Amino acid sequence: MPRIRPLATLFAIPLAVAATLGTATPSAQAASGGAPACRGEGVDPAAQIRHRTDTVIKAPLSTIWKLQTDVERWPAWQAPVLTMKRLDPGPLHKGSRFRWTTPAPATPTTPGTTLSITSTVRQLQRGSCILWSGPAIGEGLRIDEGVHLWKFTKVKGGVRVHTEETWTGEQVEADVPTATEALGQGLEQWLRDLKATAEADQTDSR
Repeated sequence: MPRIRPLATLFAIPLAVAATLGTATPSAQAASGGAPACRGEGVDPAAQIRHRTDTVIKAPLSTIWKLQTDVERWPAWQAPVLTMKRLDPGPLHKGSRFRWTTPAPATPTTPGTTLSITSTVRQLQRGSCILWSGPAIGEGLRIDEGVHLWKFTKVKGGVRVHTEETWTGEQVEADVPTATEALGQGLEQWLRDLKATAEADQTDSR
C-alpha cells in the first residue's frame, strides 16, 4: 500500500485526480490494455477509489528495488513515514508484514490524526513487482483496505516504475473525490521521492 495534505494526501500513499506532477507520466487514471499485476494479482478491481501513475528513474534496478523493499529505511527518504517496524525477519517476501505510521491532516469531514498502517505482502517477484495490502487506522479515521502494486521494468536509460493503489471502506467511500485526490497526491509524491533518492544515490556513487 503509499503524503498528506488537506485531504489531498490523506493516507500518505495514493489518491487520484492527478494533475501530472514532477516527472510522472500521465498514464494515471484511464487503464490501458490488461490490468497490471504481480504474479497474477493486482489492486481491487471493484474499488471506487483508485490511482495509477509511472515514471522513468535513471538508476539501476538494483538500487530502486533495494530502496523500495528495505521498508525499515523508508523514514530516511520519505518525510510522511513517521515510524516503521518490520513484524518478521529477513528479506521482504510473500507473507511479510510491516507496520508504519503517517500523519493525516484534518479535513471538512475527518479529524487530523496519525494513521497506523499494517501492510502484508501478498505477492513479490524479485526485481519485478511487489503487491501489499492492509488497513490504515487512526483516531476518527479508517481505510478498511488499501491494496498497493509496484512494477519495475528496465527501459533504455533506466527503469520504468509503475504504481497503483485502491482504497475501500465506508468512511473514505463517503467522499470518493476527496479520497481519490488524496490518494493520487500521495502516490505522486512517493514516486517523486523514490526517483530523487535513487538518482541522488547514483550521483553520490560516482
